[in-house]
Amino acid sequence: MPLSSLQQRIITSLLLIATLAAALIMRGKVLTGALTVFCIIAMHEFYGMFWQDKANRIARYMGMCAGAGIVMTSALVSPVWMLLTLIGAFWLFNFRFLISFSARGDLASYRDSLILFAGVVYIPVTLQFINSMTSLEIFFVLLSSSASDTVAFYTGTFFGKKKIWPQISPKKSWAGSIGGFLGCIICCTVYGLLLGDASITEWLILGAALNIAAQMGDFFESALKRKLQIKDSGKILPGHGGVLDRIDSLVLALPVYVLAKQIHAYF
Repeated sequence: MPLSSLQQRIITSLLLIATLAAALIMRGKVLTGALTVFCIIAMHEFYGMFWQDKANRIARYMGMCAGAGIVMTSALVSPVWMLLTLIGAFWLFNFRFLISFSARGDLASYRDSLILFAGVVYIPVTLQFINSMTSLEIFFVLLSSSASDTVAFYTGTFFGKKKIWPQISPKKSWAGSIGGFLGCIICCTVYGLLLGDASITEWLILGAALNIAAQMGDFFESALKRKLQIKDSGKILPGHGGVLDRIDSLVLALPVYVLAKQIHAYF
């Protein structure tokens, strides 16, 4: 008997949680390895949304290798080497355009190089922040992102009628958005009161900021998929779609948390 979409979603979530827990407990090269694998898969999905056939296969590999290099140098070497890898990737993509323009100037397009570099900044440059965070900080940001998505999904499913942004995401409702907002704030505040040092007001503000970031990250990927006329970024996660569909809110919430921590060290 085939599993329902909800059952698939729950089982996939539990497997992801177990994988994440193991990586956080073991830390070190295990976490870096898991992060690199997730990064490569997400980048493959991102490039696949633009290049839906076998074209630009070499370009995809170039982008994914650059992304893996950014994550690994950030964790195993130093931030300086990570930045050098990023700059190297930028110029590698530019040289790709230079060579293609030299060969067929009438057919050469800089668009592909921009897509390559956008994928590098969008996914690995963001995910590499995890390498500099403690296990509790990683758990906190994942909790905020998961609370935003999960509470929004169920409140939207049961109470959602009026759509919040139908041009971008026809299924998302005001009820889901507000539910996710409140769920994220509550989870972040409870976490802060139990394990943090900042005041309750500051945790409330941080929870609100993380939820807004999570929702906007989700909306961005939804707009991208609608523009490119695809339903999901991939099919690797039953009930969820692709890896990028699962982390679309995380890729904006992560840098927002890092920025908040730079402003206020008690988070």
